[in-house]
Amino acid sequence: MGRFYEFFAGGGMARAGLGPGWSCLLSNDIDPKKGASYARNWGASELRLEDVGELRAADMPETADLAWASFPCQDLSLAGTGAGLRGERSGTFWPFWNLMKALDDEDRAPPMIVLENVCGALTSHGGKDFAAIGAAIADAGYRFGALVIDAVDFVPQSRPRLFIVAVGKDYPIPDGLTQPASDEQWHTGALVEAHDRLSKRARDSWLWWRLPLPPKRNTVFADLIEEKPKGVPWHTAAETRKLLDMMSPVNKAKVQAAKKAGRRMVGAIYKRTRSDGNGGKMQRAEIRFDDIAGCLRTPAGGSSRQTIMLVDGNKVRSRLLSPREAARLMGLPDDYELPENYNEAYHLAGDGVVVPVVRHIAENILEPMLAAIASAEKEAA
Repeated sequence: MGRFYEFFAGGGMARAGLGPGWSCLLSNDIDPKKGASYARNWGASELRLEDVGELRAADMPETADLAWASFPCQDLSLAGTGAGLRGERSGTFWPFWNLMKALDDEDRAPPMIVLENVCGALTSHGGKDFAAIGAAIADAGYRFGALVIDAVDFVPQSRPRLFIVAVGKDYPIPDGLTQPASDEQWHTGALVEAHDRLSKRARDSWLWWRLPLPPKRNTVFADLIEEKPKGVPWHTAAETRKLLDMMSPVNKAKVQAAKKAGRRMVGAIYKRTRSDGNGGKMQRAEIRFDDIAGCLRTPAGGSSRQTIMLVDGNKVRSRLLSPREAARLMGLPDDYELPENYNEAYHLAGDGVVVPVVRHIAENILEPMLAAIASAEKEAA
């Protein structure tokens, strides 16, 4: 069907979402641990394990139809340092983009480019980062638009992400793939405001992509929970009691309501520092029973590891989220091989892109574009 380059590839979740109809020409990541997982699941023949800034056009085989780049988000995330595109990690966008320009100099620019990042990319440095990306895309001769897609529509995890989809200006866009204005489903207020802050040249190159709604999700958080998890033990009764004791009356009431729900309920627990009412601070355990997990994050510290509480009638148990459960929340199949080390497995999942979200974009934008490009090239031959 199509051929692609995958940058900042991690464990290959974009590849998983594109599916077997797409052929990978090159995958790139700098992290050897992620590279080992990529190789275990996809093989190492296309993998280049090095800094994207060290790659040259000569390292890129053939001509790809698509370049996918989930460039590091830490400096753009609300949980990150706020350094924006000047940050050491998110600053890797520019070496990637220089590589795209080098391919263009050889008449090998990919017709389509997808950039994925956190929604903070829309507002970092007052929108200047997004404007800089937009200017770079437009100056390179691409039309582009952006979508904010929350993975909760596909998997039981709250995970909104920004997807910028760019298409070479000389390629036809089939009817129905774009629309004349934004819509509330995929174009948030922050995205519309970011669009309005773009340069005139970038706005002139802008597309409002149209996406259909996905089928209604038929899974809840509890469906993904393992009875006998690998890599994490269930807490002792005393440890579970300690968590309950850390809860405010409001959160304890949520647990009591879950006991009466008539079905197995799984709550996600977050530890927060709250006022103790006497001018001091105390750590509280706060729980949500809305059938979805909070956004997976990389385990830089203990607070980013999700703790779950399973309530089944009067039976209450707790533990950390398991690596396989984290992978399931990212839409990875159970035959995907995870690292043995807990932190490595959790990091791999927390740093990735949700697989069915990629599939939805591929099915409804990338693959129709691919067919249109192939048809236009056939007519021109």
